[in-house]
This record gives sequence, C-alpha cells and structure tokens, in this order.
Amino acid sequence: MYSKIVFTPLSYTGWGSIEQLLPEVEKYSPQRILVVTDSVLEEIGLVDRIRDPLEHVGYTVDVYTDIVPEPPLAVGEKLVAYTRKNAFDLVIGLGGGSALDLAKLTAVLSSHDGSVADYLNLSGGKQVTEKGLPKILIPTTAGTGSEVTNISVLSLDRTKDVVTHDYLLADAAIVDPELTISVPSKVTAATGVDALTHAIEAYVSVNASPTTDGLALQAIRLISRSIRRAVENGEDREARIDMSNGSYIAGLAFFNAGVAGVHALAYPLGGQFHIAHGDSNAVLLPYVMGYIRKSCTKRMNDILNALGGNSQYLSEEEGSYECVRELHRLVLDVGIPETLGGFGIPLSALDSLTEDGVKQQRLLARSPLPLHETDIRAIYQSAFDGKIVEHTLSNVQHP
Repeated sequence: MYSKIVFTPLSYTGWGSIEQLLPEVEKYSPQRILVVTDSVLEEIGLVDRIRDPLEHVGYTVDVYTDIVPEPPLAVGEKLVAYTRKNAFDLVIGLGGGSALDLAKLTAVLSSHDGSVADYLNLSGGKQVTEKGLPKILIPTTAGTGSEVTNISVLSLDRTKDVVTHDYLLADAAIVDPELTISVPSKVTAATGVDALTHAIEAYVSVNASPTTDGLALQAIRLISRSIRRAVENGEDREARIDMSNGSYIAGLAFFNAGVAGVHALAYPLGGQFHIAHGDSNAVLLPYVMGYIRKSCTKRMNDILNALGGNSQYLSEEEGSYECVRELHRLVLDVGIPETLGGFGIPLSALDSLTEDGVKQQRLLARSPLPLHETDIRAIYQSAFDGKIVEHTLSNVQHP
C-alpha cells in the first residue's frame, strides 16, 4: 500500500530565519501586502519586525488585526470581504494558529465568489478552484502547525468546521523560535501540548506511514524533553528551539497522517465553551489515549520511549498503561486542568458535547479504534470524572 506525502513548498527554520522574509517577498514584487495578525503582537512590537523592513524598501503594508482566538465564522467572512475590496498582491500570516488559518483562508477565498460558509467541509456546497494570492506564514507560537497544513479552522455556534484544500498550503513558511520568546507560559503550555497531540495522533493514525512515523516520534522527543522548561522559563533558548522544531515536524506528520479522536472531541469544547484549542486537546489527551489504548499497545510503547520513558523491562500491556500515565503527568506538570470541570464546563453539557463530537467524522475516521456515540460519551464522562477508562472489547486491531 502506498502513501501520499505532501509538504509545504518551502520552509525556513531556525533562530533568525525571519531574515528570509524580505527575499521571499521580493520573489512576488507585490505592490500592496496584507499582514494578518493580532493586536497583541502589534502592541509588543513584533509586527514592526515584519512591517518595517518591508516598508523601508518601498512596499505598502496593511496590517489587519481584527481577529480573535478560535475565530468564529463571522470573523473569517469579514476578513475575506476586506481582502476582496482591496488590491492586495501578497498575504503574510503572523501569529498563532488563528492568525495563520485566517491568512490562508483569505488568501484563497478572496479570489472566489460566495461566502466562506459555502466552502465549509461539513455544510458547504462549493469547492475551492483557484490558488488565490501567494502567502507566507510565520508562526509565533510552537503548537498549531498551521504553517504547513492545508486547513483553516473556524468556530460555529456549537462546534468547529474547516475549509481544506491544498491551495491553502503556504508558498513559504518561516519558523523562527526567536519569535516565540514573548509567548506567556500558559499559552506555551497549551500550544505545546497541542503540538504533542498532533504527533501522537499522527503516530497512531490508521493513515500513518514510515515517513510520518519518523516525523511524529522525533516531534514527541523534542517537545517532551523541552515543554516543561519552556513553560518554566520562556527565555530558555534551547527549549524554544526544540519546541518550534517539534511543532513544525509534528505539523508535517499530522498533515499527512491526520489527527483523530482527541481533536474530534476537542472541537465541541472550543465551539460550545470557547476553550482554547490547545487546552481542549490537552485536557482530553490522556482520556482519549487511555480509552483507545488496547487498539495500539505497541505504538503506545514507542510513544512512551519517545516521551523519555523506558518500556524495556515492561510488558507491552504495562508499557501502554505507563504511556497514558506519563501523558497525564505531563499535562499536570505544565499547569493545564485535568478535568473538564476545571475549565468550568458543566456535566449538563455531556449530551451536547457528545452530539457534536459524533459529527466530526473526518477526524474520527483516522482513529485506530472506531469511536461511536457510546464511546464518545464515555470519554467525555471520564474527562468530567477525572478517571481514565478504556474500551472493553477484546477484538480490537493492533497496528
């Protein structure tokens, strides 16, 4: 069986790689550039590092900051309308996953007719047909991997949906760890566990391949050895380098192998309660992996070793249990609440969360253990109770 592997056409990684922005921009000779970012990055002067060199050589740069975390559909609609009304030649996304997702979205859909809603995966009827404007994506967090994926995520009333097409891939990605130094510890923790989740879900995905396996395991090694240090001390240069590289590599892994149950169940948390995507993934990670443990015990042992554990003297069953325990410890160590109640989510939401979780079939299809409505309810219940439970069937398939 063959695998299709797709990467962003061009990436620059490493400390100081932001210096490659101007040479990349010059390839397109743009008259007017749109920078999609958030107001916080403008306030702390990070936007100036992008805008000033471009304006110095004569480019006209418009900075758009009217975005929010976990952007609702209306935010995407407004940005696309703004881009359509102005004669932009290039889009630069600067920020976390929300800014990058919106930059990709507007670069592509500004050249299409209709609304953004028309192109949503679950409910839209239109297809992306044009590449749109060239786009350069610059992450300032180590977590989402948006700079190397073809997906733009939007929040709906109760859940999330995506616009996805290879035309949303960046023409160039610039991953500079120096830009993550100012990220607060809570955001570092949430986005870091998000990246770790990307790698773990890619490794156990039914679409995993030798290529994505290598990427995923290396991402797990880099992130797990550095996330606690990065949360404790944001100025730790080596930790920031590891986290940026780990996030980038995890993005390459999950873009090709896909994510599954953790992300599927996280989407309703963001949609209904506006919990940050990284926090949503983090609180669910031990519970989902514990529930599906029997379907991927060998790979759970591999993950344990990549996390810095040692399965050498453990049985495969014991190693898989220890992997779940280590994931639980890591989430606690970086300060993320261990239950849904810790985020103020009431138990009365169990029905609505389950209902919306079931709808995420695009993601659920990649789980090594098929997750049906009863399974999804059981996982959410365990995340309310703070008690890891597991699937009870004995005939699950082991990758």
